[in-house]
Amino acid sequence: MHDALNSRDPDRIAKTIDEVVAPDAVIRTPAPVDATGPRALEEVFGRLHRAFPDLHIAVEDSIAEGDKVVSRNTVTGTHTGEYLGLPPTGKPISYREIFVFRFVDGRIVETWGVVDTLALMRQLGGLPGGLP
Repeated sequence: MHDALNSRDPDRIAKTIDEVVAPDAVIRTPAPVDATGPRALEEVFGRLHRAFPDLHIAVEDSIAEGDKVVSRNTVTGTHTGEYLGLPPTGKPISYREIFVFRFVDGRIVETWGVVDTLALMRQLGGLPGGLP
């Protein structure tokens, strides 16, 4: 899935999400989303790709045990589109995230995400302590 997300190809991303995410999957993400299941992930990554067209997710660690896979990632990109009400800054961003995916019959049925949104918002000037 990370390969598809890094391709920045909306059709490939949607197709891959439909293949690997169960229709009734419970997607827990810090980003507010209106959709559920696979559409929730499409909404999140659509929003991210509009704000950071060069978004790249580097998997630092991947650990599998039982029906779960944990992925520790570094996300990078350039802020060239509106994000959470913040106008484009042109600044590069880098933040870390950890996701836990639970699988049934080879498909994601549940996710839990911990994203360093504080670091991201500081880099975008949305919170005090950011870079000038």
